Amino acid sequence: MKVVLAGCGAMSQTWLKTANSLNLEMVGFVDIYEEAARNRAVSSGWPQARIGTDLAKMLAETKPDLVFDCTVPQAHPEVTLTALAHGCHVLGEKPMAINLEKAREMVAAAQKAGKIYAVIQNRRYDPNVRRLKEFMRSGALGPLTTLNSDFYLGAHFDGFRLTMPHVLLVDMAIHTFDTARFISGADPVSVYCKEWNPAGSWYARDASAVAIFEMSNGLVYTYRGSWCAEGLNTTWESDWRIIGQKGSLKWDGGQGFAAQTVAKQGGFISELNNIEVPEIASSGKESGHASIIAEMVECIQTGRTPETVCSDNIKSLAMVLAAVESAEKGRQVEVKW
Repeated sequence: MKVVLAGCGAMSQTWLKTANSLNLEMVGFVDIYEEAARNRAVSSGWPQARIGTDLAKMLAETKPDLVFDCTVPQAHPEVTLTALAHGCHVLGEKPMAINLEKAREMVAAAQKAGKIYAVIQNRRYDPNVRRLKEFMRSGALGPLTTLNSDFYLGAHFDGFRLTMPHVLLVDMAIHTFDTARFISGADPVSVYCKEWNPAGSWYARDASAVAIFEMSNGLVYTYRGSWCAEGLNTTWESDWRIIGQKGSLKWDGGQGFAAQTVAKQGGFISELNNIEVPEIASSGKESGHASIIAEMVECIQTGRTPETVCSDNIKSLAMVLAAVESAEKGRQVEVKW
């Protein structure tokens, strides 16, 4: 399978390690800076590959099967649409786009071309997320009613994040929102979001947020988060409480799982049983980016659809953009995709 890489920054190194392990043939490296493309080709073991700054020209010359889009978010639509127009499958970094209009155009283009366009959501293959998803499939908690996640880190970044608008929602919350969709199987309906910048914050813009999502099937999902909360840090996967009609589960984002289900009703407080959240056998796909890339290659070869195909991932993007809209307007808004 022949691959062209678009965007040769630091993140692309992770992609290329997987490409080499899967025996993909890197035929081209494209970046707005030709030297960056050349350096990445050499450092990744593909000095013979073509390099350039013009993606369309590169695709015409090399005729790859797949394009890796590791460019900045603003460039994702142009890269994806160009690749699809040249008959290539596309796997890109999140987010799909910075607005829904472009994201919808990308989904439509992939469907028209009959090609796969999927998005990296590396948390999907976190082994603990998979374990939680399997437990949800068992139905032990009964129909879900409430889903809560808390994300609190004192993250002292350098660079663009310090002045980025909606930094928490746009740069991080999509991971948590996508996990909420994945483990619940529910789609977003509406959201009310409050954003603010706490006193003493080292960020120039709002770095904290609370969002209440109405989901399908009557489920309510709440997100509380901050990137300027010192002390008692959560994991990057958040602290979770999941409530169903038959019981509840708590997950600390790591190895800590605790669940209880109703043993007997009738008193003021029901009698409860502690239950195990079973470990699951390794699928061989618990390594973030590598797992998503491997799945993409497999789906191209077999005709299957990847979990993070664009027509599904646009729903997670829509949650982010609706939360931003709600915060800006100060009212509840519909989530549309």
